[in-house]
Amino acid sequence: MRLTSLTSSAGRSISRLALLPVVTASLLLAPSLPGRAQGTLRIAMTASDIPLPNGQTDQGAEGMRFMGYTVFDSLVGYDLSSADKPVTLVPSLATEWSVDPDDLTKWTFKLRPGVTFHDGSDFNADAVVWNLGKILDAEAPQFDERQAAQGRGRIPSIVGYEAIDNLTLQITTSAPEALIPYQIAWIAMSSPAQWEVSGSWDAFLHSPSGTGPFKVETYVPRERVELVPNTEYWDEARISTLDKLVLLPVPDPSARVAALRSGQVDWIEAPPSDAIDSLRGAGFEITFNVYPHVWPWHFSLLEDSPWADIRVRKAANLAIDRAGMKELLGGMMVEAEGMVPPTSDWFGTPQFRVTYDPDAALTLMAEAGYSPANPLTVKAIISPSGSGQMQPMLMNELIQQNLAAIGINVEFDVRDWNALLANWRAGAKDPSTDGATSTNSSYFSQDPFTALMRHIDSRLIAPNGTNWGYYEDAEMDGLIDAVRNEFDPETQLATIQAMHEKMVDEALFLFVAHDVAPRAMSTRVQGFVQPQNWFIDLTKVTVE
Repeated sequence: MRLTSLTSSAGRSISRLALLPVVTASLLLAPSLPGRAQGTLRIAMTASDIPLPNGQTDQGAEGMRFMGYTVFDSLVGYDLSSADKPVTLVPSLATEWSVDPDDLTKWTFKLRPGVTFHDGSDFNADAVVWNLGKILDAEAPQFDERQAAQGRGRIPSIVGYEAIDNLTLQITTSAPEALIPYQIAWIAMSSPAQWEVSGSWDAFLHSPSGTGPFKVETYVPRERVELVPNTEYWDEARISTLDKLVLLPVPDPSARVAALRSGQVDWIEAPPSDAIDSLRGAGFEITFNVYPHVWPWHFSLLEDSPWADIRVRKAANLAIDRAGMKELLGGMMVEAEGMVPPTSDWFGTPQFRVTYDPDAALTLMAEAGYSPANPLTVKAIISPSGSGQMQPMLMNELIQQNLAAIGINVEFDVRDWNALLANWRAGAKDPSTDGATSTNSSYFSQDPFTALMRHIDSRLIAPNGTNWGYYEDAEMDGLIDAVRNEFDPETQLATIQAMHEKMVDEALFLFVAHDVAPRAMSTRVQGFVQPQNWFIDLTKVTVE
């Protein structure tokens, strides 16, 4: 069934953005891939390219989902075994970690013995030091700007790291940092020995080596990657029984649906809302679950930005018909009232209520000197796909209509996902912003740092971090420091709530939607558990 239009709760017609079926290069090659062979799982991602198999991969958190944690491991992992409970941190390449009670800037990680990389070399503390150097030490021979761009913003407080012995690592932070276990979970381990043999990171891509549950067998950029189980994996309970795992980049949602229906793939990410009922009717499984992920507009707060006016920011938040958007997406979203859902422990009790109130929005716009007859014009950087963005073009079209109704005309600067991320890391002042005053992305929000702090800490203004909009506030910096210095969970939680309340009350973002990660797959796919998390465990999945 193809949805051409529907009427929102306010009675307005919402047009459906036309999606032309695009046959991608990866699908043209699909018939040459393993067909419906026993044990081969073929997944169509939303990414426009295969995530780099270098360790600290690209393509956003979708790259970490399918390449980072599949071929490589981190010191700290996630318990992804249940669909019914919040995901917690668990030991991975580190068996335990602790902070020195006499010096809260010193963390000790005890490493798992007996782990080897895919090339047979040993994983040890020296390998971890080498991997931190590839991201943080620009003078190190293994330093890789591509991996640094992906990883250094995840661990901004780490200033030192050394091997105490073969299986003991010490990390030093610039100040007390209670969130180090969450941060280090983002850093994936590549094989130093394999890099030495390869001679460069470009060569490493064609013979990659990690410690993860899958190995790279074939890597063809923009076309496919074929992975095989690591039968020597250190966690015997997670040794996959698949024959092969094939990942395909298919950014166009209609093309993903066509690939699933035709049997070219077994599983697609983010099926378009107008295809979900018909896919169910055709016998395909639809899975989804609540998880920590938000899809906002990130405002520039530079002096010449129209979003520097809090009245305009609040008006925009009151103009969005989120219920209509949810209906448009077939129910596959949660309406955002902040950076985290109201059910989150971190939400708190903000005074500004993010809701649909176009009359109040018009009043605020009038106070700021604008109206539909005298509109404000803004440019927004958006991307048509990538990193689990749901249906970004369709959603942004609705936002464009809603904002026009209160006197904000939106021009879109549509970019490839990696190009958008490059600008996001460069910041709103960078020439590549090209006059845009907001950027639209999907933000993983598994922990307080990635959910909140990295976007609003004045010490992390781009390019030093991911405070793209140049937000600077001494009170907010004080709250951030309090979270980092507080190792008592209850006291820390109250401060996190105060931080989120301030973000909402100042309308620092256009809060739009929380994803529920819908997927469509053949009934031949068995054993998949969709956790309450951005990441997933593919080791338990089989194909009949």
